[in-house]
Amino acid sequence: MTTQWTALFSGQGQQFAGMGADLLAQEPRYQAVVQAASEALHLQLADPAVWDDPVNAPVAIVTLSLGVYQVLCQDLPLPQAGIGLSLGEYSALAASGMLSLADVFPLVQDRAAYMNEAGAKHPGVMAAVLRASATMVEEACAAATAAGTPVFPANFNTPAQTVIGGSAAGVTAVTQALKAQGVKRIVPLKMTVASHTPLMAEASMKLGQRLAHSHIQSAQFPVWSNTTQQPFTADTVTQTLTDQLVHPTHFGTCLKNAQPTTVIEVGPGTALTKFAAKTIPGMTAWHVDSMTTLNELRKNWSETNE
Repeated sequence: MTTQWTALFSGQGQQFAGMGADLLAQEPRYQAVVQAASEALHLQLADPAVWDDPVNAPVAIVTLSLGVYQVLCQDLPLPQAGIGLSLGEYSALAASGMLSLADVFPLVQDRAAYMNEAGAKHPGVMAAVLRASATMVEEACAAATAAGTPVFPANFNTPAQTVIGGSAAGVTAVTQALKAQGVKRIVPLKMTVASHTPLMAEASMKLGQRLAHSHIQSAQFPVWSNTTQQPFTADTVTQTLTDQLVHPTHFGTCLKNAQPTTVIEVGPGTALTKFAAKTIPGMTAWHVDSMTTLNELRKNWSETNE
């Protein structure tokens, strides 16, 4: 029996210089996605200087993810489901067919611009709180916000990892409060905006107006929303993606609801496969973001499905 799998689509933070260059050199399907993105954005994404420009990071991540997904479609059946983290939801929706390639790349580019504009007006920082319950983090955020230093839970990644985002003073206050309660690891993230918090309200409003012009189609497989913790439908995509910018993500809950036994992280890094292993112990997990990891998956998949 062919192994059933769930696709995990990477968000921001795991990108690296030169990612996908080996795939671009060797995989025609990957090349076709890079070309489609370049044409949609009027950018030459095959140029390493353009590809590695931090301004283009969201577009590069989605392009890499969709390029890898198209390569996997040669060898694997359709996934049972797709789950993306934050930006990764756009990759998942495009992979499922709900968003077209022509639409998704400009949409991702505009979303990043809206977020940067909002962040310039309402500066924020983010930090990952490790080995602490979500309730403890929520209570510390509420206390800091009530004291006039706004900070909010932004990402519920695993039962023991919650990312917070808000004003620098708010994140500092929560960090101090949690350390006083015995939390030992709180890691600042390299983020210039407080994603998935009320500080992104202006970006959310602009994104909602922008999404109103996107053509949403039916899905080839279910895509779980981090925001609603339910699969997207054609009727809910616009409102859910609009809400996503100002509401926390619930990646761990989406995993529990989808109940995958095999996952493949599509896109840069291994963050989501690590989250998956901590959320549902014992599952099979691979990731693909290079020719090396692609060939490893091909070999293992072939052996497993002989």
